[in-house]
Amino acid sequence: MDAEIFGYLPDGQPVHRVAIQGGGLSATIINWGAVVQDLRLAGHADPLVLGFDNFADYPAHSPYFGAVVGRFANRIADGRFSIDGIAYQADRNFLGKHALHGGASGIGRQLWTLADAGADFVTMTCRARDGEMGFPGNLDVTCTYALKDAGRLVVELTATTDAPTVCNLAHHSYFNLDDGGRTDVLNHIMQIEAEAYLPVDGELIPTGEVIPVAGTEYDFRAPRPVRRGEPHRPYDHNFCLAPVRGALQRAVTVEGARSGIAMEVWTTEPGVQFYDGPGIAAGLTGLDGVGYAPHSALCLEPQIWPDAPHRPYFPQALLRPGERYAQTTEYRFRKAGR
Repeated sequence: MDAEIFGYLPDGQPVHRVAIQGGGLSATIINWGAVVQDLRLAGHADPLVLGFDNFADYPAHSPYFGAVVGRFANRIADGRFSIDGIAYQADRNFLGKHALHGGASGIGRQLWTLADAGADFVTMTCRARDGEMGFPGNLDVTCTYALKDAGRLVVELTATTDAPTVCNLAHHSYFNLDDGGRTDVLNHIMQIEAEAYLPVDGELIPTGEVIPVAGTEYDFRAPRPVRRGEPHRPYDHNFCLAPVRGALQRAVTVEGARSGIAMEVWTTEPGVQFYDGPGIAAGLTGLDGVGYAPHSALCLEPQIWPDAPHRPYFPQALLRPGERYAQTTEYRFRKAGR
């Protein structure tokens, strides 16, 4: 395995980086957080994702750039949930009240083990330990990134557990299809194959309603710009694709405003969280020395619907011993019109 040292954790453990290429794409992957550090398409000079050139910036400043988040992606209200009548309290790392992305030290901020790599793929594993961040069961997670023909970044996520737990994983790259984050993504053109969305309260917790997108600002069934209103009102909402995990399906299509680069998101997941990056801190210096700012990129995170443990009519994230969690998501890049 051809891996280089990218940096070091405070305890001295090395963080490694692996370069892969295939299908007209090239990428570098680091084993802290299973992060896609850089991703590029042949013929387009700028990176397609936000990231950092130096490892120290990731633990210090990254809002999950390129990471795999979990063990429960997105939010759980009050960080509380029950399984088989047993109550659990997860880490409340969002507003000091709610659980977000598995807690402050979820798998998106941990060192993974490099298990295998080749010219066009890398596989990493990690264990979220029983009781860690308040979650039950030892959860063993595997992530494989592969660069396939026709400009496809394929993300395969699997997990098993030794005790009943919740498992909801998501890939969390921030995409800018124009210029690597030099300008905002509000004029990107987007289409989401969803008939409904989840409204949220002032703390970004779903209200429990499942609302048709028709006639709302959440209707992306036909392509339109991300921007809504002046000033723009941000998006951080789950779009409802299906009632359960199923066959690979196209969920989203996005096209840069000027570059001619388009991306399709295909996934097996029942929901996709659309976040247009209002929380990206101004003044961050990213890949190629680019200065980032709010809305420099957008996230499209395939996952189980947020706060599912409190809503039994949502798709559920319960995983039991003997069962296998399996998600496939593909980000497919092309020059528009091809």
